Amino acid sequence: MSGTFVGMPAFPEAAREAVRDERLRGNLRHATHTIRAKRAAAVAEVSDWAELREAGRRIKDHTLRHLDRYLERLEAAVTAAGGTVHWAADAAEANRIVTELVLATGETEVVKVKSMATQEIGLNEALEAAGIRAYETDLAELIVQLGRDRPSHILVPAIHRNRAEIRDTFRSEMKEWGRPAPAGLGDSPAELAEAARLHLREKFLRAKVGVSGANFMVAETGTLVVVESEGNGRMCLTLPETLISVVGIEKTIPTWRDLEVFLQTLPRSSTAERMNPYTSMWTGTAGDDGPRTFHLVLLDNGRTDTLADEVGRQALRCIRCSACLNVCPVYERAGGHAYGSVYPGPIGAILSPQLRGTGSAVDASLPFASSLCGACYEVCPVAIDIPEVLVHLRERVVQGGPAVREGNKVVLRPAKGHAAERAAMRAARWAFDRPGVLRTGQRLAARTRRLHPRTLPGPGRAWTESRELPAVPPEPFRDWWERTEGGRIENGRPERTGDGRTGSGPERAGEEEAE
Repeated sequence: MSGTFVGMPAFPEAAREAVRDERLRGNLRHATHTIRAKRAAAVAEVSDWAELREAGRRIKDHTLRHLDRYLERLEAAVTAAGGTVHWAADAAEANRIVTELVLATGETEVVKVKSMATQEIGLNEALEAAGIRAYETDLAELIVQLGRDRPSHILVPAIHRNRAEIRDTFRSEMKEWGRPAPAGLGDSPAELAEAARLHLREKFLRAKVGVSGANFMVAETGTLVVVESEGNGRMCLTLPETLISVVGIEKTIPTWRDLEVFLQTLPRSSTAERMNPYTSMWTGTAGDDGPRTFHLVLLDNGRTDTLADEVGRQALRCIRCSACLNVCPVYERAGGHAYGSVYPGPIGAILSPQLRGTGSAVDASLPFASSLCGACYEVCPVAIDIPEVLVHLRERVVQGGPAVREGNKVVLRPAKGHAAERAAMRAARWAFDRPGVLRTGQRLAARTRRLHPRTLPGPGRAWTESRELPAVPPEPFRDWWERTEGGRIENGRPERTGDGRTGSGPERAGEEEAE
């Protein structure tokens, strides 16, 4: 992945700073709760939602198991339809391909429809270095670009900004990028949307090159699909003479019939709509109808490494709906920037460390950016078990072990900062393997429980600032079990059964069995 977020601190430090921003937390709380409620209502309308979710999971898993075959089928179909397919192993290769394609047209401007893959590889920065200016046309992406900001949400990149902030950005920055904001611009949604429409319209009509991503690629026909709500995608995909689509290889699905499932689950999970207002599909080129030249850049950039991980590969099912972000208590308080990646929230916490590796401090910290409450798994429309992958990646960070990086099998070294945790786990394993030691430790803890502190010192202080240490019981469970015969004798008296008889000891139990 690119260096878009170079210099970001690890998640704990970034989150600590973010939670102090009361305005940010207010913006996030209002937005995520609103989207969450609307999504729940939209999903409740579908009686077979569980079946659709399972179908999506199976389609994605089947495709990932046979991805090589479907990618070759996709390439053949796109080529037969008049398109050209390029393969990019990493961000640098993808940026080089796209830059050369744009330069070959003689143009110095491109319009873009929102693509997380191009954000992932830092395409805008690469184009700028080559003297090419890229204009974001999605409203939220435009806000981020004009504000020289970074996206903080998969679906709503400017979710951390309120209307007043957006108005101020439009007033001060639009003139530097093209048509200025209307005089006296207010902060109502209608005024802001109209200002963006007027600003972008001239770019749509002038641009000769468009750059897009895709939500899905149908291997059967070579068709690419983009779903969106504003119409900017339709303009970017149809007006330019040259269209370049940069798409991650995991966006492939086998057939048109499979697309039916996702066109039901994606809109409801993302925008809480029954159907996206704009669903654009294109297959190669068609003479003077739409772009005359079409290029598809298939992006790996760590995806085949992720595919090699039997547990972690389920992250590649993701259809970028952002439902997991809107229910995550950690994301709601910390915001997207704290994740140091274009993929924030729960899905980013499992996707980024696999695409980029866990060598940096920020990537090593991401698997721990979760309470493991499981809400993300419950709302995922393709049933990604995010908590399972988080625990799996935590083990990789702390213990190290085998992994695949850049197509090669490697053995990762444990990350720094976890030596105490590893020592504690080894000590626990040693004690659990020795019942006598475990029993002695339990008895000692029970007898000294009055001396135990209510809060932990040192690194444990942060944990006990918001919770109390569990109280140690007066005696270990095993001792209680032996003393009471499993609860049948308490305080020296046999326990009474429901019919008034006593149930003390094995003799009585044997009599009951005989009866």
